[in-house]
Amino acid sequence: MKRDEIFRYVKDQYGTEPEYLWKKDPDSAVLRHKNKKWYAIIMSVEKKKLGLEENGNIDILNVKCDPELAGMIIQTYGFLPGYHMNKRHWLTILLDGSVSEAKTLDFLDMSYDLIDGGK
Repeated sequence: MKRDEIFRYVKDQYGTEPEYLWKKDPDSAVLRHKNKKWYAIIMSVEKKKLGLEENGNIDILNVKCDPELAGMIIQTYGFLPGYHMNKRHWLTILLDGSVSEAKTLDFLDMSYDLIDGGK
């Protein structure tokens, strides 16, 4: 799944617009819940920083996740502990096609709901 597809989805689903907060990292975008808390971050990161063997950058999606589920899912390719986030409560999803669109959107929706207090 590509970042623009995610941006279209969250705009349609939640009315969210990406926010670009960092001048040093103009490609990184925060997705904010209506309660002002972050529920996702999209970044471009060097693959080596994620422990991947290849060179170059990769787009990732950080989402909030139930700690028990995060502990299990990071054993699956395409999922990593949250990059630059609390590793217990956040999950990184590689946006390289290794995780299906449906699964990516399920985790994005779960993150939105967790930020909303589980409603």
